[in-house]
Amino acid sequence: MSAGESREPRVLVVVASKHGATAGIADALARGLADSPARAGVALSALVVPAQRQPDPGQYDAVLLGSAVYAGRWLDAAREYAAHYAEALRHRPVWLFSSGPIGEPPFPPDEPHDAGPIAALTGARGHRVFPGRLDKSRLTFGEQAMVTAMRAPLGDFRDWAAVGTWAAEIAAVVRAGVPAGRG
Repeated sequence: MSAGESREPRVLVVVASKHGATAGIADALARGLADSPARAGVALSALVVPAQRQPDPGQYDAVLLGSAVYAGRWLDAAREYAAHYAEALRHRPVWLFSSGPIGEPPFPPDEPHDAGPIAALTGARGHRVFPGRLDKSRLTFGEQAMVTAMRAPLGDFRDWAAVGTWAAEIAAVVRAGVPAGRG
């Protein structure tokens, strides 16, 4: 790249997903980032990588880190990723997302226990909780028994419009290179 050229900002989307629903949200976020209207001719690229692969955030301009939530907690792979790369993450824009609440309205309505500590550890600019999906056919026998006993609502409750809107908001911030408000 020559002195007058600029490169497109790169965003790393790191995700811990147990049954694929949160990975689907990560994919939609990456598409939304890349497809958002270019500002001043600046396009964005986004790459989704599973948290257990421990991708180095050093080559990226921003990071989205997300996890499925079970019993109010992020999956180990996402928590371990945040802890391992905390220093690098604090030196670039980071946003967190969680997936897990199900039903109408989504339950549970509260944030995962890990969100605040991980946001503080990484210097995250914001955190969003997106409703998830509960597909009994993807669950283990033990998980199916628990879902049945709890009478948990089955179905796909993911809000694609909300995911797309958030991706566009983040894309604008990354392109502008200005700090975002918490949100």
